[in-house]
Amino acid sequence: MSAQDWEAARRRLHFGQRFLGTVVRVPSPGAIGIFVDIGLPVNGFVDVLLLPSEAERWPTEGTESEFEVWWADERLQVRLKPADPRFVREDFAEWLTRWRPGWPQEHGLPVTVADVPPSASEAASGDAHG
Repeated sequence: MSAQDWEAARRRLHFGQRFLGTVVRVPSPGAIGIFVDIGLPVNGFVDVLLLPSEAERWPTEGTESEFEVWWADERLQVRLKPADPRFVREDFAEWLTRWRPGWPQEHGLPVTVADVPPSASEAASGDAHG
């Protein structure tokens, strides 16, 4: 997919938009995140920061579930958040208040309205997952 095609596709994505997806790869359970096929020509990815602290609670390869658009920037990838609370970090509400308090108001907004991914401030602070 070209950069121009990706920009056109991004303009059709909205925060909170849901996709039925299938987990296709869990490269390092507990460490990186999971790759999800959501039927688009680019990968979907759920970052470790959004997943439960115990890797055995992560969805496994072949798991079908709903995922929400969490972020989409210039990288050819849609960042996702599991819609099923079983697959979301245990302290998500508290974590959300700290790292992305505007999330509920962002629902429905085009992903192109934001420039700095929510994980940028987390990486700078060194808060990996807990």
